Amino acid sequence: MTKPDLESCGGRNRRKKPLLVSRVAIVLLAVAVISTTAAAQSLPEQERTPAQPEPAEQDLINPDRPGIADGSNVIARGQFQAEIGIQQEFRREGESREHTLFVPTLLRIGISSHWEARVEGNTFVRTRTFAPTTETSQTSGFAPLSIGFKYHIQDSKGVSHPSLGMIFRIFPASGSGDFHTNHLTADLRLAADWDFIHKFSLNPNVGVARYEDSQGQAFAAGLFALTLNYLPTKKINPFIDMGLQTSEEKQGKSSLIVDTGLAYIISHNIQIDASVGEGAHGHTPPRPFLSVGFSIRSKAIGKK
Repeated sequence: MTKPDLESCGGRNRRKKPLLVSRVAIVLLAVAVISTTAAAQSLPEQERTPAQPEPAEQDLINPDRPGIADGSNVIARGQFQAEIGIQQEFRREGESREHTLFVPTLLRIGISSHWEARVEGNTFVRTRTFAPTTETSQTSGFAPLSIGFKYHIQDSKGVSHPSLGMIFRIFPASGSGDFHTNHLTADLRLAADWDFIHKFSLNPNVGVARYEDSQGQAFAAGLFALTLNYLPTKKINPFIDMGLQTSEEKQGKSSLIVDTGLAYIISHNIQIDASVGEGAHGHTPPRPFLSVGFSIRSKAIGKK
């Protein structure tokens, strides 16, 4: 999201540079115009009017973070984009409290105008548990990483024709310590970007998954996420979003997370962001969580 991975989100408005013409060139152009005026008068109006080039789009970075929903667009061929955050989550059960810190990371490599490769995961994780009757305990390790692809299906062509993409991730059994998984897991999502009204857009995701719960049991889940973006300028993006997973664990119920945040593009290739959220339903979501992050993009290989 833009994402906000709600991400993410293709093309941007390019800005046309002013055309510089010397005095000599102006004189030559005037002579050419005078010499062709008579012939031009006989042409239809449409042919006599020279076509004006469309204003070029600003090629601004468009990450999938920080929203829960990912965007439908891919990065350009040959580009590399890193989207990295630091997230702190808080949970409480009775008189016990748990604080979890991790570093969500998404690496994207542009393959073509329709495909990108992705490596994603929570990377380093540290959990501290506070209980009134025992000493504070701490565990740390590495979370599983996924390998995946995003396929851009179609560009946006107005309100009735949103941009669409598909995102597939596969998590081999991996990780270390308490964060090691025993099963291969995966998810598949359809992502859309819908500019339904001026300066507002919706970024829905819907999908299916096979995950592993805290007891090491594999289970199937349905996924839904939705991000509402407001774009007062091309570089500022406040948003609100939600993520629903059903079920949240094997033989469990549904989980629901809501959050809000702000993303700001400080240069064409760098974005910073911050968000705060809360679990609204279920046993597994944090209450609350805080996240900050940045995204950086390299120039396309072979292009200046």
